[in-house]
Amino acid sequence: MVEKNGESNYKWYILTLSALTHIFVMAVQNSCLPVLFQEISEDLNLSIVQLGTVWGMVGLGAIFIILIGGLLGDKFGVKRTLSVVCFLAGLAGALRGFSVDFFSLAATTFLFGLMSAFIPTISLKSINIWFPRRQLGLANSIITISVAVGLVVGPVISATVMSPLLGGWRNVLFLYGAIAFLLGFAWLLIRSGPEQSGSLQSPEKTVPLRQVLLNVVRNRNIWLLGIIFMGHSGCAMGMRGYLPLYLRQRGWTETNADGALAATSVASIVGVFPIAFLSHKFGSRKALILATVLMTTIGVGLLSVADGLMIWISVVIAGFVWDGYMAILHTTIMETEGIDVEHTATAVGLVHTIGRLGIVISPPIGNSLASINPSLAFIFWAAMAIVPILCCIYFLKDTGWRTESIYDGTFYRAS
Repeated sequence: MVEKNGESNYKWYILTLSALTHIFVMAVQNSCLPVLFQEISEDLNLSIVQLGTVWGMVGLGAIFIILIGGLLGDKFGVKRTLSVVCFLAGLAGALRGFSVDFFSLAATTFLFGLMSAFIPTISLKSINIWFPRRQLGLANSIITISVAVGLVVGPVISATVMSPLLGGWRNVLFLYGAIAFLLGFAWLLIRSGPEQSGSLQSPEKTVPLRQVLLNVVRNRNIWLLGIIFMGHSGCAMGMRGYLPLYLRQRGWTETNADGALAATSVASIVGVFPIAFLSHKFGSRKALILATVLMTTIGVGLLSVADGLMIWISVVIAGFVWDGYMAILHTTIMETEGIDVEHTATAVGLVHTIGRLGIVISPPIGNSLASINPSLAFIFWAAMAIVPILCCIYFLKDTGWRTESIYDGTFYRAS
């Protein structure tokens, strides 16, 4: 069945709104912290280990809520849950600007992590509702690019442009929180789902939470994807949180140090579509997951010995594959046998819950090692990705057209 023009156009509006939510509610509010840490540490008298702990609070908050967020998204739908999430994430993000010491900053960052963790689980469900399976890879690539855009914008403008313009780091956080709050109103006005199915996925259905949860937690591939995400995200996010401080300590200017962090996201934007194309060309998601995790490991590991131009090369290597990896990861979740539309948010939530463990433990441990020797931090973060590589090689069940034998004119279905 062919899509109506109105439905076809509306899905791109949903995709645009999802992209803006990833940029301003999640990515910018999160990625602004590392480049503001210098100013924050001077204002609140924080040590490097305390800064690493604060950076890990976003992931810690997510662990407690992200799976619940997925369940709520599957139970109550995208429109209601995501509008509330934007309101609360904006509020929590702004509250960080009222911090007076380490404990208040850690607590408010923890609250922001609780709220922002809902976003990928629920917004990706909207993609699975509105887009046919043949376009899921493209839609997920655009979403991951939006995250990369936010990760570029946050570091580039927050410390060197927005903080001087607005009068300090606190007002920067207030502004970003207000933007997130406004996006909540946009989600209140969307339609709940397509008026007809066919080439589109089925509209949202209300299903018992217990049934959804059991179907997801019994799926072995979802757990393996979570473990892979845990090591990869711990490696990447540990490096991202420490890199600006590390480079400034080595005598780099603020602009160059923040620019190096932004370069990881710029490289990621460049890499996402070639990686998505290769994934489609090879017909194997597993092969590209393995290659991208390995490339991040190499890039982060090189930072332990890199100097001068080699540092730029290393961060580009590490960053080039990140968003391409995320697009493949989310597409693999949606293609996994036994994961239907009504399971999407919960499945993504479980993968991200497991993955956030890496984000929580990675920064404080790595920063503690950095206080002994900076090279040890990068070696530790690179080593975190070894387990995901092994899981991917030996245990992960592949998806993609090479594993599928039936094509019914609408979407590929696993045999």
